[in-house]
Amino acid sequence: MKPLHRHVVNTSRKVLCTAALAASLTTAAVVTNTPVAGAGEAEPTPDSPQAADRGDARLDLPGQLADPVVPPAAGTGTAAEGASGIPATALDAYKRAEVAVAAALPTCKLPWALLAGIGRVESVHASGYGLKSDGTTEKLIRGPRLDGNGFAKILDTDKGEWDGDTEYDRAFGPLQFIPSTWATWKADGNGDGKRDANNIYDAALGAGLYLCSGGKDLSLPADLDKAILGYNSSREYVNSVLGYMRQYQQDGTAGIPNPPVGTYPTPPTSTLPTPHVPTAQPPATRPGTPVNPSRPTPDPKPTPKPEPSKPTPTPEPSKPTPAPATLAKLERVGDAKLEAQAGSLFAEGTRFKAVLSDGKPAAGQAVVVAVEQDTTGGTGFVFGDESSVVVRTDADGVATAPRLKAGPQAGTFTLRATAYDAKSQFTVALDGKVTAKPAAEPLVVTRTDGTGPVKASAGTAVKGLEFRAARGGEPVAGARLTAALVEEVAGRPGVWAPVDPKTAKGPWFKGAAAGEKLFALELPETGADGTTALPDLLTTDVPPGTYHLRLRTADKTELIVTIEVTAPKA
Repeated sequence: MKPLHRHVVNTSRKVLCTAALAASLTTAAVVTNTPVAGAGEAEPTPDSPQAADRGDARLDLPGQLADPVVPPAAGTGTAAEGASGIPATALDAYKRAEVAVAAALPTCKLPWALLAGIGRVESVHASGYGLKSDGTTEKLIRGPRLDGNGFAKILDTDKGEWDGDTEYDRAFGPLQFIPSTWATWKADGNGDGKRDANNIYDAALGAGLYLCSGGKDLSLPADLDKAILGYNSSREYVNSVLGYMRQYQQDGTAGIPNPPVGTYPTPPTSTLPTPHVPTAQPPATRPGTPVNPSRPTPDPKPTPKPEPSKPTPTPEPSKPTPAPATLAKLERVGDAKLEAQAGSLFAEGTRFKAVLSDGKPAAGQAVVVAVEQDTTGGTGFVFGDESSVVVRTDADGVATAPRLKAGPQAGTFTLRATAYDAKSQFTVALDGKVTAKPAAEPLVVTRTDGTGPVKASAGTAVKGLEFRAARGGEPVAGARLTAALVEEVAGRPGVWAPVDPKTAKGPWFKGAAAGEKLFALELPETGADGTTALPDLLTTDVPPGTYHLRLRTADKTELIVTIEVTAPKA
């Protein structure tokens, strides 16, 4: 399996998520440079630091902790039967993490209720620490010091950056990460550009990726058990997490207001008290006046005048309330080929349009865009190095994904865009192709003064030799050439080897020391015009004859220059 910033891990995928959650997704990437599925470190096991006995973060809060409860349902005075309360921010964090992990690792099938079960056991969803709407807490959540006294012994790994302890590690944050574990699995769950396990959005996403590591399928009991043991190697812990997970799945869950620091909502009474209705009092009377005096009846009684009858108004026919428009389709905008060379950027960001059932554009609609690798190995990356991104549509209903960057290998891939509403999901899958980068043309070295042999009289110097490096006819700056006197290997025509400097009698370069003769040296790098000059080649004490100088590049491109040394002039 590959890191998330390199590959998405499966070839047959479908984004899984809670449809009603889509409206809460942010516009920024929800997964940022986070390792997944066995990347970074070995797959977590019961021996991993995260699984060590790290105590209970809730020990630093006074009093008996209990689950937050669901407020009374309107008009009933009682909580919904079986419903468990989770602070709204924590519930949102768990569900966002489910969506993000499903976009990147759909075969893992991570349920948000598993994250909720862990959050309940570790910190009661950060309830007593002053959980804020942005995912942070007013009070830092830190477990006991892991100094080996009653708990595991883990020496400091983060210099106190996250857990505030520079001598030993402590588990920290709503989901109680060990600092060394967070360093590998840290994630940005709310798209704010930060990765901090003290924030429940980041912690929930990091925990989801950690639980899915190693290519697990959490719908399988064995993989689910293995994942939780890798988080805390305790059978009692596994049973507690599974118990809460099933409770949240079966009995229903409601988000409640985030409780303040160190307090929990008081469970409601079974019935509301009956309101007191005051007894009607008789009208005030003057002193001496009997109560309820009898009034004389006039005789004869006056006949009341009949009031004119009012016409009964005719009720207007009620107009049916139109049903609210829902998401009707998601389609691609444009038809440009999704193709690029390995390692290069695609031409433009792919665009998708969301349309409502009334034909109007779905403005502000969240669209999850994910890259899926094919078996041929071709990949594309979105949003820099990331394989998954969430973008929102503009006023015209158009969502524009960041430009794709082709991976290093040629092959094919699928770009999948998915949008959700409360009842359905719409997906557009596009085939992409990464082509191999064409092989670079070889570097060619030539003499600027021609190709014929260079002639010199013994005792004189060969001056002004210049060479040019070019690729595809274009000069190459910064190329390095080595010049060396060579001789043809016996019995191997066209194969050259450097001369032995101890016995060589051919042309030579002047060394740094007095009288030092060099038969090989490295030339200065080629300039902007691709050229470099050869130092003076001396022929003092060189017998007349034919010699060969080899110019060689770093990629072993060669140029052989023939040098003819004649007898000295009289």
